[in-house]
Amino acid sequence: MCQFFFNSLHFISLRMARTMDPLAKKIFKGVLVAELVGIFGAYFLFKKMNTSQDFRQTMSKKFPFILEVYYKSIEHSGMYGIREQDQEKWLNSKN
Repeated sequence: MCQFFFNSLHFISLRMARTMDPLAKKIFKGVLVAELVGIFGAYFLFKKMNTSQDFRQTMSKKFPFILEVYYKSIEHSGMYGIREQDQEKWLNSKN
């Protein structure tokens, strides 16, 4: 799948090379790279939060708004109870 993706990007780049000036091409590639970094970063952040309750606790202290987005997304997908399990564990660990 990755090979197909990069071949597609290469095709788009070649096609753009004929029609865009060099500055526009650099800007387009920069935006494309930034978007890809953002997508992969979001995926790895979600994966880490989905597999580590300790990481979710760290996120609750440093970035609670991101953790809230995580909880809402998994609840929207039909998985309920993760938030409550986390709160119960964190409350018990304080005692």
